[in-house]
Amino acid sequence: MVRQATVEDSGAIARVHIQAWRETYTRLVEPGELDALDVDARAERWRCILDSGVAVSVAEAGGVVVGFASVSLHQGPESPRPLELEAIYVLAEHHGSGAGQQLLDFAIGDCPASLFVGEDNPRATRFYERNGFTFDGTTESYPLVRTAITSRRMVR
Repeated sequence: MVRQATVEDSGAIARVHIQAWRETYTRLVEPGELDALDVDARAERWRCILDSGVAVSVAEAGGVVVGFASVSLHQGPESPRPLELEAIYVLAEHHGSGAGQQLLDFAIGDCPASLFVGEDNPRATRFYERNGFTFDGTTESYPLVRTAITSRRMVR
């Protein structure tokens, strides 16, 4: 089941966020870099995000949050699409369950959107390609915690 997130979901979103980062990015960063991520600190950050009105949805299995997506409006000359899928994460044990597709459908439907995907994330790239996204040549690099991760922009 996918639904709109509420502030009460901030702790569950933080738990999924950190676990999904560890499942996805551990091989791309320095050993131990993700070990110090703190659920309580991340939950406070998500409370602020949810209070700000950013569109966040959660996927549940058995009443437990197993994934989330966040979307923001982007306007201006450097925005290739009016919507940006800022994040979509599903716990690895739920990959292939349809939760990611349900989150994407709930969050942006078939609307034109952009997103950034890690350069070395073939599973996510294939998922977005199946959903009509293509690379537009734009890249960005940002520190996940300390190690910079390069991402490529996709649009549809």
